[in-house]
Amino acid sequence: MRLNRRAVLGGTGLLAIGAAVAAHTEPSMVDLPFAATTPIRVARIGLKARDADSLAAYYKRILGMSELTRGNGRRVLGVGGRPLMEIEESASAKEDDARGAGLYHTAFLLPTRADLARWTRFAIDERIPVVGASDHFVSEAIYLTDPEGNGVEIYADRPKESWSWNGDFVQMGTEQLDVRDLLGEIRNGGTWKGAPESSVIGHVHFRVGDAGAAEKWWNSEMGFDTVQRLDDSAVFLSTGGYHHHIGANSWQSRGAGPRDVQRTGLMWVELESETAKAETEKRDPWGTAIRTVPVRQF
Repeated sequence: MRLNRRAVLGGTGLLAIGAAVAAHTEPSMVDLPFAATTPIRVARIGLKARDADSLAAYYKRILGMSELTRGNGRRVLGVGGRPLMEIEESASAKEDDARGAGLYHTAFLLPTRADLARWTRFAIDERIPVVGASDHFVSEAIYLTDPEGNGVEIYADRPKESWSWNGDFVQMGTEQLDVRDLLGEIRNGGTWKGAPESSVIGHVHFRVGDAGAAEKWWNSEMGFDTVQRLDDSAVFLSTGGYHHHIGANSWQSRGAGPRDVQRTGLMWVELESETAKAETEKRDPWGTAIRTVPVRQF
């Protein structure tokens, strides 16, 4: 299947699904997901917002994130004491341009499929608007848009042993999510109580002006491996054999130049590296700051 925005988001209609079906056994998960154990992985992101309180309230509501610190116009949110996002307020900022370079979505990875099922039941019951629900073969995902237009993905990975590889490329695609089957993961009486402590940002997907240029930059400057490529319109990259920590597409932003720093949306992405001795920062071809930091203990 050729992937584009409609294909990535997949089928809609999540809120129309009814009650859960028969329960399945839930696997135990005490460690961080595979995505967060690779040599380099996503740690957190920074967003610029017109209304930081409103945006923070949204992420607290939909994911059960906690506010860890606030001050100087910034709100830091996280799970289990681990910071995942920082929201900086700029009331005079211009609205993000969906056809410019920037954030396509931030993808929050839940530890198990049962966690995603419980979140889905919560979203149905609370009538949380969603824009898509997809089976990507390596993962299952539900898509939303936050109050300031930033894309959000909430997903769970399938076991990495089940992923199919053709050489260095992992098989990913898009089919409509089987929501009824997903809801069957819920154990009797299981309810959503907020993101589990081992939830992380699994990947960040960018809007870029040129997917090929993005691929070259992430390969040469950051040492990421290309794990999938879609013609000249999208590329997916990772370290350590994950299906992707970074996505970049030009589906709506082909030819876009450097990002306008006065707009809302993505300001920076922070990566944790097993080999980093100190924090460093580089700018991608569209001006987004990509920080690399040593592994932190929480």
